[in-house]
Amino acid sequence: MHKAGDVVLGGLFRAHYFSVSPDLTFISVPQQHICYGLDVEGLRKAHTMTFAIDEINQNSKLLPNVTLGYSLYDNCLTLGVGFRGALALISGQQEETVTDEKCLGSPPVIGLVGDSSSTHSIAISSVLGLYRVPIVSYFATCSCLSDRQKYPSFFRTIPSDTFQVRAIIQILKHFGWTWAGLLISDDDYGLYAARSFQSDLSSSNEGCLAYLEILPRKKDLTELKRIVEVMKKSTARVVIVFADEGPILNLMEEVVRQKLTGLQWLASEAWSTAAVLQTPELMPYLGGTLGVAIRRGEIPALRDFLLKTHPDLHYNNSNENNLVNQFWEFTFQCKFAPVPAGWVENGGLLCTGGEDLQSVETEFLDISNLRPEYNVYKAVYALAYALDDMLKCEPGRGPFSENSCATVQTLEPWQLVYYLEKVNFTTPFGEQVSFDENGDALPIYDIINWRWLPDGGTEICNVGDVKKSALNQEEIKLDEPKIFWNFKSKQPPRSVCSENCPPGARMVGKKGEPECCFDCVSCSEGKISNSTNSLDCFSCPEDFWSSPLCDQCVLKKTEFLSYEEPLGICLAAASLLGTFICAVVLGILIHHRSTPIVKANNSELSFQLLLSLKLCFLCSLLFIGRPRLWTCQLRHAAFGISFVLCVSCILVKTMVVLAVFKASKPGGGASLKWFGVSQQRGTYMRGFPTFYLEKKKTVVRSRD
Repeated sequence: MHKAGDVVLGGLFRAHYFSVSPDLTFISVPQQHICYGLDVEGLRKAHTMTFAIDEINQNSKLLPNVTLGYSLYDNCLTLGVGFRGALALISGQQEETVTDEKCLGSPPVIGLVGDSSSTHSIAISSVLGLYRVPIVSYFATCSCLSDRQKYPSFFRTIPSDTFQVRAIIQILKHFGWTWAGLLISDDDYGLYAARSFQSDLSSSNEGCLAYLEILPRKKDLTELKRIVEVMKKSTARVVIVFADEGPILNLMEEVVRQKLTGLQWLASEAWSTAAVLQTPELMPYLGGTLGVAIRRGEIPALRDFLLKTHPDLHYNNSNENNLVNQFWEFTFQCKFAPVPAGWVENGGLLCTGGEDLQSVETEFLDISNLRPEYNVYKAVYALAYALDDMLKCEPGRGPFSENSCATVQTLEPWQLVYYLEKVNFTTPFGEQVSFDENGDALPIYDIINWRWLPDGGTEICNVGDVKKSALNQEEIKLDEPKIFWNFKSKQPPRSVCSENCPPGARMVGKKGEPECCFDCVSCSEGKISNSTNSLDCFSCPEDFWSSPLCDQCVLKKTEFLSYEEPLGICLAAASLLGTFICAVVLGILIHHRSTPIVKANNSELSFQLLLSLKLCFLCSLLFIGRPRLWTCQLRHAAFGISFVLCVSCILVKTMVVLAVFKASKPGGGASLKWFGVSQQRGTYMRGFPTFYLEKKKTVVRSRD
C-alpha cells in the first residue's frame, strides 16, 4: 500500500498468516513468496496507519506545509519476507543514476512503523540501526530490544517484556498463586520472557515454576501430547503462556482431545485478546482466562475511514487493490471475475464491488477493543511530532554540528532519532506518549478477563490495570467482583505446591524439589514460630515458655504450695505442732534447770538442741505460700543453719556419751579431761561450720 508525500513513512504489517517459500535452485531468478490466509486484524492495523497519516495531513497545526506519505509492506508472518520488505523500504525500489557528487533529497522513507514480531524486530533493527533509521514497533515486547548499544534507533509504543513479566508476577502475588506452569514459544519472544520471568520470580520469592515447556513452532503432535501430559500430572492449577495464537491453537487442540479442564490460564499480551481462540469449542477450557493486554484506546473516526474501503475495479492488477479484493471475497464469500471453474455452477456468488460493509459483521469494522491499533496510531503520531519538532528548529540554534538544523530536503534518519528520543505529546484520548532512555514507552497494561456468556458468546472484560507507581514499583488494581471464574465454586483456584505451615511449625524443604515444596515440622518445647512458613524456630526468653501450639512465648506459671491447699495446711500444722512441743520441753527444762537430772544432761547443749529443732520446724513455713525475693533467699540458708546446728549438738552429745563409757573402763579416766564444758563448746563450734558447708554443697548440687 503506497501513497506519495513530501516525507514518506514505512510500515510492516501482517496481512497474511502463512507463506510458501520459493525453491532456491540458484539456476534461475527466485520467485516471490506466496502469502495466503488473510489476517483481517492485521489489515485493520495497516489501515489504522493510513488513517493516522491522513488525519495528520488534515491537521493544520501539525506538520503544516508538509504532506506525509506511506509505503506499507506485508511480512506474511515470515522473517525473510519482513526483512526484505524493510530493506526495500529504506533503499528504494528503483535503481537511480546519481550524476551529482553527493546524493540530494530525502531518503525513500525516514522511519518505519513495525514490525509486530520481536524476532523480526531484532533482525531488522540490527541492520537498520547501523544507519540510525528510526523504527517504532507497536507490538515487539522482547526485553532485549531495550539494549541501546545493539539497537540504537529502536523505539516502541508497547511496554517491554520486563514490565509485562512483573505485571504477571503481581497477579500471581495478588491471588496467592505460588505454584504455576510456564509455556513459551520457540522464538526470541518466548525465550527472553522465560529468562526474565524465572529471574524476577526467584528474586521476588513470590513463587516457583512447576514446569517450563517450549511450544513447538509447527504442529508436532508427539511433543504436544507430551506437554499436555505434563500439565495433567502437575499439581499446578495456573498456567502462564508467553506465545502468540499460532502455537496456542495447536496446543488447545490436544487439550480438547484429552479434555484437560480445571486450569486457570494467564495470558501474555501476545494472545490475551486473540479472537481466534475465543470459540465455542475452546471456551470451556479457556473461559475465565486472565491476561495483560495493551492499553485500550479510542479512535472515534476510524470506523468511518474503514467504511471507505472498496475495491477499485479499474486497477485489479495493483497489489493494494489485490489485497482489498481478497478482503472483499473473504468478507462477502464471493469471487471477482475471472472466477474459478465451477464456482457459479456450485452456487458461488460473484463480487460486484458494490456490497455494503455495514450489512455484515466483520472484525475489520470492530473498533470497540482497539489495542494494537492504538499503538500503531501512537507510533505514527510519535514520528510526526518528532518531525514537527525538527522542522521548528531555528537556524543557528540547532542541535547538530555548527548549530545547524535539518530540513525536509536535507533530512537524515539519524536526525529524526534525536528528536524522537525527546518527543512528548498527548493523544486525543488523553494519554501521554514519550520514550525513556531505552526507547520504551511508559509502562502500563490493562488486565482483562475472558467472560463466557450464557448464550455461548464471549466477551473481553477489563478488570483492572498494572502500572508503575511513584516509587517505581508495579502497582496493581483489580475489580475482583467483575472477574469470571470458570470453576464450579466461582472462586479463584488455589495453586500451591505445599500448604502454608501454621504458626508453631517450621518449613523443611523437600529434597530435589523447588523451594515452594516443603514439609512442616513442629517446633520443640521452649521454641516457637509465630508466623506462617517460618524457616526456623526461635527460643523463648529465660522467664518464658512456649505455648501448647508453640506459636507464642508465655510467661512461666509460678507454682507454689499454698496455705489454702490440704497439703499446705497439714505441713503448716505439723510445723507449728513440732515448734510447740519443742517450746514446751524447753520451758520445762528451763524451769527445772537447777535439778541434778537437767545438769547431768548438759543443759546448755540441750537448750541449743531444742532451739535448733524449733528453728527447723519453723523453716518449713518459708516453703509454703507465694515465693518472694526475701523468702527465696532465706529459706535455704535458714534451714541449713538450723539443721547443722541441730546435728552439731547431737554430735557433741554423742561424743560425750562415748567418752563417759570409755572412762568407765580401767585406765580410761584420762579421756574425760578432754570433754569439759569448754571442750564441748569448742567441738560444737568446730563441727558447725563443717556441717554447714557440707549442707550448702548438697543444696547447690540439688539446684544444679
